[in-house]
Amino acid sequence: MAWGDGTSEFFLEKIQDLITAMEKANVAEWVELYRRPGRLLYLNFLAGIARGLGIAVGFTILGALVIYIIKELALLNLPVIGKYIAEIVRLVQQQVY
Repeated sequence: MAWGDGTSEFFLEKIQDLITAMEKANVAEWVELYRRPGRLLYLNFLAGIARGLGIAVGFTILGALVIYIIKELALLNLPVIGKYIAEIVRLVQQQVY
């Protein structure tokens, strides 16, 4: 292969494709992040706080919804599970108040 037969254009095109792929993958940002471990720890700490807060809020809403549904089922006086649901609701209300 001689340089005059299109090989250099092929390599230039492949290098440009590689550069484009690296830019799309944000490799430079990842490298910079790993070069500064303090920033990496800070960002991971903030992400952990956000996840924890999201889990707490989500669990609170879901728990309130479940307790509301159980309370409504207790009011229906279902024969088999009614007394168990009533006892659970009574315990929950006792803890809340």
